[in-house]
Amino acid sequence: MNQVLEVRREAGAAVATGRVETLMLEGELSEQDLLQLCEDLTRKMQRGLRQVVLDFADVGHLNYRGVKPLMARAEAFRRTGGDLKLSGLSPYLAAIFRAAGAHDAFEIYPHMNDARAAFALARAPFV
Repeated sequence: MNQVLEVRREAGAAVATGRVETLMLEGELSEQDLLQLCEDLTRKMQRGLRQVVLDFADVGHLNYRGVKPLMARAEAFRRTGGDLKLSGLSPYLAAIFRAAGAHDAFEIYPHMNDARAAFALARAPFV
């Protein structure tokens, strides 16, 4: 079963508002799940999406081998003027990201709304 794409339907699989799309992940994510997520992100980027939040609040474990491809996707989003932000990382998942070398590759927020707001703040004009 594909756990990356198995998201809570009642909360919205992909909540898109104002060109920021939030992907709510859940379960245990294998390397293959994360590679499939990366392919999905590439397709979204090719269709013009530039701002994505990956919410890990309901993820219990992920394979560290899938972190480097996620880092590459984040860099690709940045090259196109966008970004890929993470939210909801438990201390355990944050340790996996650090161990995989991603300690400074992502902006990490406690809640998906914080990450979404960070995109809005980046667009806000300075007065």
